[in-house]
Amino acid sequence: MIVKGFRRGKATEDVEPKGFDDFQLRLGDIMRGERATMGKSLLDVQRELKIKAAYIAAIENADPTAFDTPGFIAGYVRSYARYLNMDPEVAFEKFCKESGFATAHGMSAAASSVKPSREDRMAVSGLGKDIFATPATPFIPARDAMFARIEPGAIGSVAVLIALIGGLGYGGWTVLQEVQKVQFAPIEQTPTVVSEIDPLAGGAIGPTTNDAQVATTFEAPSTEALDRLYRPQALDVPVLVARDGPISTIDPTTIGSLAVPAPQSVAINDAVAQAVADATGTGPAVQVTDGPAPEVALVAVRPAWVRVKAADGSVIFEGILNAGDSFAVPKTEEPATLRIGESGAVYFAVNGQHYGPVGPNGTVTSNLALSAENLTTKYAVADLTRDTDLARMVNVAEATPQQ
Repeated sequence: MIVKGFRRGKATEDVEPKGFDDFQLRLGDIMRGERATMGKSLLDVQRELKIKAAYIAAIENADPTAFDTPGFIAGYVRSYARYLNMDPEVAFEKFCKESGFATAHGMSAAASSVKPSREDRMAVSGLGKDIFATPATPFIPARDAMFARIEPGAIGSVAVLIALIGGLGYGGWTVLQEVQKVQFAPIEQTPTVVSEIDPLAGGAIGPTTNDAQVATTFEAPSTEALDRLYRPQALDVPVLVARDGPISTIDPTTIGSLAVPAPQSVAINDAVAQAVADATGTGPAVQVTDGPAPEVALVAVRPAWVRVKAADGSVIFEGILNAGDSFAVPKTEEPATLRIGESGAVYFAVNGQHYGPVGPNGTVTSNLALSAENLTTKYAVADLTRDTDLARMVNVAEATPQQ
């Protein structure tokens, strides 16, 4: 049995062709066109309207979730439409129609200032992570990474430069080390033994043997070189001692034409003896130099701080002289100077004679010339009865036998 059936065909929809003005024109396209006509960027609008560029992009994208407070959306849309010379009310009405935004009552939850999380706002808007649709897209070009501008060829050049600097530094350090080294080169001439001393003989040199060679070319410094500072000063005018006595002591009977023949031989003998004495140096000689310079010493009867300086400023002695200590002042051409902290505790000894004290007790004396002439002129002979410590020291020194 054959059953005939039929199938209903699909209804065909009549699609009319659209003209060039049949497409839907959105608010964002109009605003972007007006902004492009004015030659303004989002940052320019932000600077002039004091509205964030992210909010301007959200108005053009009809995205109310990008605003922190929904209550400010109406004012932002109207201000931006007025900036673009558009009707504010028409622009806001079209924004609400395209974005689904509705003005909330003041007491409703939609008017709350609590900002929802980014995930919630993205889920509500349905924009996802489209960088062109989201208002969070940065409008300032991102900064380059730290190593973005480093070229591989530059790394090799830097490595070669570092290696060159390191090589130059190491070479300079090596040359400096070689320059500072001290090397001893051996010589062909072997040093000869000057003398051989037995270490067990106590350091004494015994009789010279054939094997030992004793140096005989050593010359000790002269006495004049060692005693240059102590050399007596020459006199300007020599001191002459007359060989003959006064004229009143001349006996005419012994000398001259009136001399008696008998004693004449005695006078001749006396003249010969005088000539021999002059020749041998036993008679009076002509004095051409001064005697030795007087000795000057500092004698402390009580502890005192003392500093002795030479004429050139160098310190000869500096320290504390305790009771009974003494310091012999060197004999120099220019006298040394003295500075003392306790003037009443120190006396001067000039050729064994005590002078002083330097000054009153508890005073400081400075720049005192330590010449015998200055000390004997400025100070009187020390009075042993006024200072018992000085008297005790003098008595002990006199009682001590001289060696």
